[in-house]
Amino acid sequence: MLRQLIDPANAVTAAGLMLSVIGINFAIAGRLEAGVAIVLWALLADHLDGVVAQRTQGRAAETGQVGKNLDSLADLVSAGVFPAITSIIVGHGSTVTVAAGTVLVVASALRLSYFNVFGSPGGRFIGVPTTYAVPATAIVFLLRSVIPEAIFPNLLAFVLVVLAVLHIVPLRVPKTAGFMYLVVTAFCVGASIVLATRI
Repeated sequence: MLRQLIDPANAVTAAGLMLSVIGINFAIAGRLEAGVAIVLWALLADHLDGVVAQRTQGRAAETGQVGKNLDSLADLVSAGVFPAITSIIVGHGSTVTVAAGTVLVVASALRLSYFNVFGSPGGRFIGVPTTYAVPATAIVFLLRSVIPEAIFPNLLAFVLVVLAVLHIVPLRVPKTAGFMYLVVTAFCVGASIVLATRI
């Protein structure tokens, strides 16, 4: 089983999963901006593993299937569990933030399970990808200094609920490709640096 991690793409996915767990640890320790900054790098790993998989020659079909499921589990942690925990911490366990976090995690799990079965017909995702929750969370935290602290927890919770709904509605969303990879990479790197300076 551990041999599956020798595969370069699966190793990248596993690295992203580890970064997500580290980000959760920082969030629990109260260092929320640091947690978000780290999970942005998990998002980069999520974009990179697919590219690595496509360029890995002679990759066994079974390895690809393991990678597909591992990728979904990693996405659930980075884009579902992490934002949910962050929202709950920010809101000090309020009913609103717990409810929002729960809704996001369930919607993320459903969206990822649906994708694993039905894929992306016509080269488009059905529903907004779960990974969008990571940059959305980062944007909210980047704006934290100009948002009144009294409304910040509920605003974050609202954003997560909106994303949860978008995950499961039948929208057709183009896959990230070409120039958009550069945009995502630039945002993740830039946002993580800005957030790290606020630690």
